[in-house]
Amino acid sequence: MTEPLVSRMRAFGTTIFAEMSALAVQTGAINLGQGFPDTDGPAAMLDRAVQAITSGANQYPPGPGVLELRQAVSEHRMAQYRLDYDPAGEVLVTVGATEAIAASVLALCEPGDEVIAFEPYYDSYAASIALAQARLAAVTLRPVNGRFTFDPDELRAAVTPRTRAILVNSPHNPTGTVFTRDELTVIAELCQEHGLIAITDEVYEHLTFDGVEHVPLATLPGMRERTVMISSAGKTFSVTGWKTGWVCAPPELVRAVSTVKQFLTFTASAPWQLAVAYGLRTELEWVAALRAGLQDKRDRLMDGLAAAGFEVLRPSGTYFVQTDIRPLGFEDGLEFTRRLPELAGVVAIPTQVFYDHPERGSHFVRFAFCKKDEVIDEAVTRLKRLSQG
Repeated sequence: MTEPLVSRMRAFGTTIFAEMSALAVQTGAINLGQGFPDTDGPAAMLDRAVQAITSGANQYPPGPGVLELRQAVSEHRMAQYRLDYDPAGEVLVTVGATEAIAASVLALCEPGDEVIAFEPYYDSYAASIALAQARLAAVTLRPVNGRFTFDPDELRAAVTPRTRAILVNSPHNPTGTVFTRDELTVIAELCQEHGLIAITDEVYEHLTFDGVEHVPLATLPGMRERTVMISSAGKTFSVTGWKTGWVCAPPELVRAVSTVKQFLTFTASAPWQLAVAYGLRTELEWVAALRAGLQDKRDRLMDGLAAAGFEVLRPSGTYFVQTDIRPLGFEDGLEFTRRLPELAGVVAIPTQVFYDHPERGSHFVRFAFCKKDEVIDEAVTRLKRLSQG
């Protein structure tokens, strides 16, 4: 029998996250690969979810999402960024940001269109673009003065008559960079010059460090009307399993995304939606404490990685630290991470799998620091074997 999977998806097998998490289970290694916390979100918000379940909020919520959550998202956008979105027609609740991204690409891109994304990129981007039968045009982020950034000329050169959209992830997974206002201005000017739609993945919007500001692309002049702004509760409130996200955009873009989304999941997660609405309205002080704690964890892991012999790049946001493995005598991150459980009892993620040009990232490996301090400390102790062997 021939391969039953459609040809455009044959390049996408088991995700690297599934592979490495399974490897952690098989070997008993500490999992610093997949980015999920090992502690829960705010207790009062969790209680709201329980209350919603026991009070009967267990049937289909409205397709656009529970109005209470759409209102809370709208209030949050205004309070944080002075962006005004009408909860009745400019906010759509999704099954996490991953569905929001997929539905947006499927809704807005025709077969043969091109979508620009910055590599390394979160792995669902390429799959969503392939499902839409569009083409991903990758612009490479490279370390400059200790942080990953793009070359504006390379970005401009990536735009062609077929370019339909640009996917912007900031704070950026997996590099940890947070695009500056100047970098975002380059993107905004290109979008306006060429009539491009911006799809922004901002799930780490609250998790920036060292006083670095997250600037939504939609806040720049002329960008609100052409931006599909995506975020979610998972990273903000440490509830990644709730898969509750949202889209904020002008009505015509929300209608387009909703048209696709209704045939993917239609709707989901009524109790979580009600709890997240509560969280957005009352738990941002908890989020501020989370951010401060994560900054300490980042520094704890960075110090340990440097002591183990890695070259460490300092992230300004997200859950992740990028390292260069060449000082340890390794060149291939995929080979290194597959051996790392044996060498040191730790699992990480090879960054090269997030590139269209894997050779440009073959020497980078990503570690997650969204773990308990004792887990980080034990991982660091184990990783020191690399420099002692």
